[in-house]
Amino acid sequence: MPTTQAKSGFVKIDKAQIYYEIAGQGTPLVMIHAGVADSRQWNNEFAFFARSHRVVRYDMRGFGKSAPVEGEFSHMGDLVALLDALGLHEPLILMGCSMGGGLAMDFALTQPSRAKALIMVDSGPSGLELNVPVSAKFAEVEKAFNTGDLDLVSELETQIWFDGVGRTPEQVNQPMRKLLFEMNRQALAYEVMQLGKRLPNTQVPASGRLADLRIPVLVIVGVHDTAYMLASADYMIEKIGSARKVTIEDAAHLPNMDHPEKFRQIFEIFLQGLASP
Repeated sequence: MPTTQAKSGFVKIDKAQIYYEIAGQGTPLVMIHAGVADSRQWNNEFAFFARSHRVVRYDMRGFGKSAPVEGEFSHMGDLVALLDALGLHEPLILMGCSMGGGLAMDFALTQPSRAKALIMVDSGPSGLELNVPVSAKFAEVEKAFNTGDLDLVSELETQIWFDGVGRTPEQVNQPMRKLLFEMNRQALAYEVMQLGKRLPNTQVPASGRLADLRIPVLVIVGVHDTAYMLASADYMIEKIGSARKVTIEDAAHLPNMDHPEKFRQIFEIFLQGLASP
């Protein structure tokens, strides 16, 4: 069995230092975290899938160990530079959650020769606007952020994204909930530093280009996620001919943290399908 021993380090991109971990052998599998998390979101998946793939996870600029710096940047530019630095030029399997899924899809559309398959975890295409109800908690988040109460912001966002619609904090996995709070709290601390100007990943949003996706697409969604995310999943299924959807019960915006074994099983079946002739 191939070794799963991980290598970690930093790749210098412009003035930034982007933290990454890589392990395993085989087809490259890149895991991109949500905007309320960092690469630790994939703690339950990284070593597991390194048994069969060359797995990469990293902290986007402004998250985890990748501190923000002054200057213009795009998450797309950072991703391309990171993959180039790691020598990963062959077609990749990309898995992204939330904002990370949007980045993964933008990459697949702008670099089609480097994308083998796409997994969208409670995510949606860039530029997608939907007329759906919005939780009143988002207004509470904005108020808390404006007053500088970052602990409250992180707690409210943990309620929105980890607990989800129709679940209380007491009903979810407590260690994973605590990890989500910590990851998001770090991202908020970076955000208030106001360093760097983030540019769009691409000039043409993915929402109008979904028919161009010719690769296998797996859409995973938790039933307790927001109305927007649930509607976005249905939109992708409608517009992407190669897409199929799997819904995870008793999960919200980060279903791999809610039910890691179930999530790995769903993902493993998808990967086995890619390997079949």
